[in-house]
Amino acid sequence: MKEIETMLVEVTSNGSVSRKKGGNKRVPYEHQKEAMGNLDIIDKTNSYSTLVVLPTGGGKTYTASMWLLKHALDRHKKILWIAHRQMLLNQAAESFQKYAYEENLPNITGFNYRIVSGSDSHDRTIDIRPTDDLLIASKDSIGRNMDAITKWINNDDEIYLIIDEAHHSTAKTYRKIINHIKDHVPNAKIIGLTATPFRTAESEQGLLAKIYTDGVKNNKVVKGDRGITYEIGLKELIKRRILSRPIFESCYTDEVLGEDLGIEDLDKIFQLDKLPENLANQLVNSAPRNKLIVETYKKNKDEYGQTIVFAVNVAHAIALSKMFNNAGIKSEYVISNVKDMATGVTTSAEDNERKPNNYRERKTTVLVNVNILTEGVDVPQTQTVFLARPTVSTIRMTQMIGRALRGEAAGGTATAHIVSFIDDWNEHIAWVNPESLFIGTDNEFSDNKTDRQKQEVRLIAISKIEEFASILEDSVDTSKLESVPFEKRIPIGMYTFQYLKENGMDCSYKVMVYDSTQNAYKNMMLALPDLFKDYDIDADTEYLDETTLSDMTEQIRGTYFTGEMIPPYDEEDIKNILRYYAQKESVPEFYTFDAIDRSKLDVSNIAKEIYSKGMDNVEEAEYVNSIWTNSDSNMLSIFFPRKIYFIKQIEIELTKLKYPDLYTEETNVKYGTKKLEDLSLKKIGRIAPDYEKQLKDGAFSKSCDEEGNYTCAICGKKSRSRVVFQVDHIIPLNKGGKTISDNLQILCRQCNGKKGDK
Repeated sequence: MKEIETMLVEVTSNGSVSRKKGGNKRVPYEHQKEAMGNLDIIDKTNSYSTLVVLPTGGGKTYTASMWLLKHALDRHKKILWIAHRQMLLNQAAESFQKYAYEENLPNITGFNYRIVSGSDSHDRTIDIRPTDDLLIASKDSIGRNMDAITKWINNDDEIYLIIDEAHHSTAKTYRKIINHIKDHVPNAKIIGLTATPFRTAESEQGLLAKIYTDGVKNNKVVKGDRGITYEIGLKELIKRRILSRPIFESCYTDEVLGEDLGIEDLDKIFQLDKLPENLANQLVNSAPRNKLIVETYKKNKDEYGQTIVFAVNVAHAIALSKMFNNAGIKSEYVISNVKDMATGVTTSAEDNERKPNNYRERKTTVLVNVNILTEGVDVPQTQTVFLARPTVSTIRMTQMIGRALRGEAAGGTATAHIVSFIDDWNEHIAWVNPESLFIGTDNEFSDNKTDRQKQEVRLIAISKIEEFASILEDSVDTSKLESVPFEKRIPIGMYTFQYLKENGMDCSYKVMVYDSTQNAYKNMMLALPDLFKDYDIDADTEYLDETTLSDMTEQIRGTYFTGEMIPPYDEEDIKNILRYYAQKESVPEFYTFDAIDRSKLDVSNIAKEIYSKGMDNVEEAEYVNSIWTNSDSNMLSIFFPRKIYFIKQIEIELTKLKYPDLYTEETNVKYGTKKLEDLSLKKIGRIAPDYEKQLKDGAFSKSCDEEGNYTCAICGKKSRSRVVFQVDHIIPLNKGGKTISDNLQILCRQCNGKKGDK
């Protein structure tokens, strides 16, 4: 027993890296040489904080690790590399190990490294030693134990701090680490790596500018110029043929999923990025869905060429590969060389080497896999990626689409097709849309207005699937929604943002904004600083507990989301914005759909044409079909995932024209009555939301002084923001009070809470 307890086992979480003989066989691209050259320039200063901006596929980790091997480790300077995901930590460690050549390390024979995170496969902060030259750590592990970093620094006068995915460094924990390094090291050299530094709101850009203050311009170090040492855009890399130009396509399946998702299922999806077994099996066993995947390729095989398919699981990969072969398309699957317990299939390491070789040599045209081809396997001639599995991870999505983004100058292709197979989820799950990785940035890949229209329409279409499906479902009452002019049901824009969950998962969200909700969201955003101050959210609090989150959401709802709103808002959207603000202390970016002519998507115009000309069924069918197939760049077919949705919307608009009184429903029940003044504000809000808003606005107006301050009627607390107050009855309803303007006052949350407890 004693021998077993003291037995040593090999781990990959720490170790010593010996330098390799010779030089690196991978020659850097011109933009990577340019980035390293600019880092040489800024590194001549004693301390700095700067960004290196390379787009998806530009080789950020490779560029940084190559430069740091020579300029930091070879000079006996320590490196602290911070990231938020286990996968990113492993990638960084592998890059330093892979490129530790003699030409990069002429003065040392090797270095010590350690990976620290909450993962079982990594070390803990207690394991950190002053002799660690390269410390690769998760931001939360370090953020919770700054003392370990103080001991590791060990009075060093110069340290390199690298922030991977640096657009997240505005989060509180990152700022805490950055400030700690600055406070304890005389010469702190901070380098942020990112593809999207300014895909953020203006307020968050301000925070980034405060963190990254130094840059290089015209071969000179400058301060305050967005703090960028090197930047190259996606369009430039496409122009240089290093990256392919992505062409995004969406294929909508008829698969309905997620009706019975429980807490455990959601945890599995959001924490592990893995579908629960029952849902995975539904996709695996869906003959129509699998047929759609194969038929989509078959119809466009000359255009798609060499294609990688990302499957749901091993069983799915095997089934799809067989279907491709049965359709006359040469295909193989690659999976982990560990035996899959569900299928009993084992693929050897030799198979996983042979099959990609067959693909490279074009003996096969389709390679189906389960995540194994996200990185590490060189398949440069890949022209198309099929996304047959959804993901909530922007990192995984980036890796999957990256398999097709290698341009001609890098041995790849001029264009890359990214084909997504989109299912109908009843529960809202923020699956990553691959196109959104490029939307709203300076790196947008197209200047063409038609292309931007298509991008925007696709984003909207995905958000509308649930609405369209509900209208087709007879058991769901959508009459209120249908009564709103169709053009008003097309979003005017969206808030788009990312935040980090406690498990390190990078969550990407889009909140669609309509004419009905734009003012509520605008006012909410302005009020967020006051709301967080009123709830006394600690400056170091990065993750809100569910009780506080729900309470804050209700406060927001009661303050701003009053009155008739069709289409309505979603409380989950408000919660996600609050989660983001807690982490970033800034409001999300608002992206306007200004490239879209919304009138071209308005089916009510089509219905008016049919009605005014008195078309019969045959004429109507011919007219509708001609519009469906001949609309500008097939905009309608992009917006409506299925033709049946399009036809149903026309039928609804025609019915409105034929029967204008349709939505006035006759009833055979005579209900009892109450005056509105005898109902609570909340109930009034359900019956007459516009009147509820009028009453609340009146209460605030009465309480507003000449300086624009609102005042609590009990304690006298003043604030210019409504969000810290609640509208309350002076005489309660249960004591004969009425819900009328003269009986309403505003109280701060604290006083209203105490009053309610009495």
